Amino acid sequence: MTLDIIQIQRMLPHRYPFLFIDRVLAWEADKSIHARKLVSASDPILQGHFPGYPIVPGVVQVEAMAQAAALLAQLSVAFDPATQLCLFMAINEAKFRAPVVPGDILDIHVHALRIGRIGKFEGKVEVEGGLRSSATFT
Repeated sequence: MTLDIIQIQRMLPHRYPFLFIDRVLAWEADKSIHARKLVSASDPILQGHFPGYPIVPGVVQVEAMAQAAALLAQLSVAFDPATQLCLFMAINEAKFRAPVVPGDILDIHVHALRIGRIGKFEGKVEVEGGLRSSATFT
């Protein structure tokens, strides 16, 4: 089962230009999620990073992983987005291996290490099967 942008916006409080998930391709409750972000040259985040050579900042890639994790948490446990929020507590072991540029399709894979009141996740961003970034986060 997939989720489109309308369903995602019902679940996440983020909005343009800070919503970094366009579609959920698959998930397994309590285990993992595969989401997608389409990078466009018109994305506001790219306008100043860097002029003449736009790249998606590493922190935005980690934020996309975290947004996917928040979706996974909601799909896994009783969670009411009207009264509860998922917030960052920690980012560990973040690594950035290659630039993400306009035209790239980001495949965001997140695996739950622990889901509950405080969740812990590991994630990675790939483009055409090549690893671009990874992190562990709470």
